[in-house]
Amino acid sequence: MNKCVKTKELFSRIPTEIAPLFAKATYPWETLPHLKAFLLDFINSTPVGYTEYSPGVLIGKNVKIYPTATIEAPTVIGDGCEIRPGAFIRGNVFIGKDCVIGNSSELKGAILFDKVQVPHYNYIGDSILGYKAHTGAGTICSNLKTDGKNVVVHGECDYDTGLRKLGGILGDCADIGCGSVLNPGTVIGKNTSAYPLTSLRGVYPANVIIKETNKFVQRNVIGAIL
Repeated sequence: MNKCVKTKELFSRIPTEIAPLFAKATYPWETLPHLKAFLLDFINSTPVGYTEYSPGVLIGKNVKIYPTATIEAPTVIGDGCEIRPGAFIRGNVFIGKDCVIGNSSELKGAILFDKVQVPHYNYIGDSILGYKAHTGAGTICSNLKTDGKNVVVHGECDYDTGLRKLGGILGDCADIGCGSVLNPGTVIGKNTSAYPLTSLRGVYPANVIIKETNKFVQRNVIGAIL
């Protein structure tokens, strides 16, 4: 099974607003060092369809933000999103359309495509979540190695990302079970799901079910994103 790590292998539906950031990125993690500057330029361009929620924070239409949520700049939130009580968006965050940021979930340095759900007690740091990706309650994207060295993505070969911090990268329609941990630099392929309480590490193919860290099986892909 091909352990996909390239941008074009993981994502088919990159939101229009963020697409220029990915245009020259062979690997998705190459976008993260440029995310802050991209967001600032986007915000300063006063894009049509967005309004200023607070300085450096833009929101689209029909966005529901609960009073106890905290949103720091720069952040862009697309149409139809729901930011639930206690959510903490720490800046350098792009959120696509129709996303759910759940109670007590924390985001930092992250890109979420359309229809992503991080609904309950999730940490999404220095991570990219593709179209309709979902993280179950308590899912953590660990983004820093204990030795502080650069994160290496371990696929069919090793990719030194050059980044001290890199969390998880979820392909379109990836689904992570409750209480799971994505170790730094974990990549999940399209339409792949993981059982609850799984310690995820390395690169997982598209269209599989992950039962344990190093055990996965092929899944039925009827109706999947290809």
